[in-house]
Amino acid sequence: MTTANGGAGQAPALLVLEDGRTFRGRAYGAVGETFGEAVFSTGMTGYQETLTDPSYHRQVVVMTAPHIGNTGVNDEDPESSRIWVSGYVVRDPARVPSSWRSVRTLDEELTTQGVVGISGIDTRALTRHLRERGAMRVGIFSGPALDEDSGSDRASLLARVRAAPQMKGASLAEEVSTAETYIVPARGERRFTVAAVDLGIKGMTPHRMAERGIEVHVLPATASPDDIRAVGPDGVFFSNGPGDPATADHPVALMRSVLESGTPLFGICFGNQILGRALGFGTFKLTYGHRGINLPVQDRTTGKVEITAHNHGFAVDAPVDRDSETEYGRARVSHVCLNDNVVEGLELLDRPAFSVQYHPEAAAGPHDAAYLFDRFVTLMEAQRA
Repeated sequence: MTTANGGAGQAPALLVLEDGRTFRGRAYGAVGETFGEAVFSTGMTGYQETLTDPSYHRQVVVMTAPHIGNTGVNDEDPESSRIWVSGYVVRDPARVPSSWRSVRTLDEELTTQGVVGISGIDTRALTRHLRERGAMRVGIFSGPALDEDSGSDRASLLARVRAAPQMKGASLAEEVSTAETYIVPARGERRFTVAAVDLGIKGMTPHRMAERGIEVHVLPATASPDDIRAVGPDGVFFSNGPGDPATADHPVALMRSVLESGTPLFGICFGNQILGRALGFGTFKLTYGHRGINLPVQDRTTGKVEITAHNHGFAVDAPVDRDSETEYGRARVSHVCLNDNVVEGLELLDRPAFSVQYHPEAAAGPHDAAYLFDRFVTLMEAQRA
C-alpha cells in the first residue's frame, strides 16, 4: 500500500480523509503515497514503540502530542523488526534529537523504512475531526507535483482513498505473525513453559514473562492444537494483533481447544477479543478506538484504577453488570475503561483463563498493569499444584 522514493526534505504533502477533508503540510519521512485507517494516539512519549507495534499494521497514526522525534531513534526500544504503521502524522517534528541513546533521527528512520508521513498540519483539528466522525480511511500524498494540484486532482486522490480497503472485515494477524516458532529463554531458573500464539506480539511481552522464569515458545498465528500440545506448556498466551476479530475464526477455534484442555490461558488486546468470541460474545468496532499510554482502567476484582497503554479499535460486547453463562462456565467482565465503560478484561470463574484489552507489557509505559503477568504465574502454580 506504500510507495516511496526517499528524501522528504521540504516536499509538499497532502492528507486526504475519506469524507473529503484535507490537510496540507510538508513531507516527513519518505516521499510518495500511502493509504490506511486514520487513528490517533494520545501518548506523549514512546513513539518508537508505537511505530514498531504490529497492531498498527495498515493504520496511519496521528500523534496528538505536538513535538515528536525529540529523543531520536535507538536500536533497543523497537517492539519488532520493522515499522508497521502505514503512515505517520505529526505537527512539529524535532529538528535535532536530544538523547544519549539516539543513533539516528526519526525522519531518517521513516525514510529508510519507506514510511510516508506528513508534518506541519494542525493535528489537534485532525484529532477532533476523528473523534467526531470516527476513524476512517486516509491517504497521504507527497512530492513536488502537489505544488500545482487542482480540484480535479484532489477528486482523483479522494477516489483512491475511498477505494482503499477498510479495517472492518480485515484479517491481518497472519500478515504480521512470525513464520517460524522461536524460543525466548527464561531468565534465571526456568519455572514454567508457555506457548505464545503470535497474532502480532510485541517484543517486550515474552521478555516480561521471561523475567518471571517462563520459557516462551512463540508460535505462528497458524499454529494448530497439536503444535501447542507439542510444547508441553504450563500455560498458553494469545497476543495483541491487528485487524477485525470477527474474521479471526482460526484463533477462536484454537483458543476453544485450549479452554477445553483446561490449560491456564492469558490473552491481551486481540487475545481478549478472541477470548470474547470463544465464549460466545460478539465484537464491535469502536468509533475512534483507544490508543495511547494514559487510559484509566478499573480492575473490578480489586477496585484498583490503573493508567494503561492501549491500541485497539474493536471491543468485546459483553454485559458489565452481571456474570454470563458460557460453554466453559461462568464468565465475568473483570476490567472496564473509566472513560467510556468499554470492556477491558474478561475472566472465567470455573476455568483458569483471563484476558485484558490493553498492554500490560508496558512498552513504553506505564507499569501499573505488570501484575497481570504475576496473575498468570499464579494460575499456572495452582494448576501444577
